[in-house]
Amino acid sequence: MKIILLFGPTAVGKTELISNLFKKNYEIINADSMQVYKALNVGTAKPASELLDRIRHHLIDIRSPKEQFHAGDFVRLADKIAIEITERGNIPVICGGTAFYFKSYLFGLPDVPEIDSSVREKLQFELKKNGPGYLYSELKKIDPVRSEKLHPNDEYRILRALEVARGSGKLQSDFIPGDILRKGIEPLILGLRRDRPELYNRIDRRVDGMFEAGLFNEIKRCFKTDLLESDPGMRGIGYREFYLMNRTGEFTISDIRDIVKRNSRRYAKRQMTFFKSLPDVKWFHPNDADLIRDEIAGFLNAL
Repeated sequence: MKIILLFGPTAVGKTELISNLFKKNYEIINADSMQVYKALNVGTAKPASELLDRIRHHLIDIRSPKEQFHAGDFVRLADKIAIEITERGNIPVICGGTAFYFKSYLFGLPDVPEIDSSVREKLQFELKKNGPGYLYSELKKIDPVRSEKLHPNDEYRILRALEVARGSGKLQSDFIPGDILRKGIEPLILGLRRDRPELYNRIDRRVDGMFEAGLFNEIKRCFKTDLLESDPGMRGIGYREFYLMNRTGEFTISDIRDIVKRNSRRYAKRQMTFFKSLPDVKWFHPNDADLIRDEIAGFLNAL
């Protein structure tokens, strides 16, 4: 099955390229871990309704922000949807910025064992009592290799690494993802990149646009529901900063805007580091639409 993978860091221009390039006979499989959540629209930069009406998208608005959505869920659903798209005579395009989704789709997931739920419940209690800094320091002692790859505030991944260590007696860094392409897929892997100053400027402008589009109002609606700071959907950039402000009362809206920009730039840097580790990527500037179109045509027409 031929399939196109299109990725790049936040704000690089993936959505614009999709809008301009994939107009007929293409369907998009979302590979953004935050856009799967319902009601989180502004902060996740979901495609506009006009684009969603014009080009069919999948795996958007499929989970409550209180639900986990793992890489395994993504691979399972993306496989099923890609087959259905192909059977309709269209071309599946996996597009997004969650790097681990792409690696998992290409090479499969590490064979990490199932962990008893009581282990996670105990870790959640420790997180609530002592904060993410405490758990991060614990992870540094137990699995320094994994801890070096995580941000100290990345609660979800810190919890998962400790969960694996305590529940299996092995380190998460011991479970190495495969490096052999999964059977049944023939991918064209396209990466988008910009020079760092150009990308960072776009990130800053995107964050400003989110605030102008009502991000603060979206957050206030979240506060009025039963959504908690610890819920998966609330841990994304653009949401967790408001919960921190609400908890500590130490920041103004202007401060939060600056922190979201800073966190987004740091995230983009981590994304590019991960994406560069993937093999056989054909890299383009997003403005090189004609070159990308030619690359896709050659791929689809090849025997």
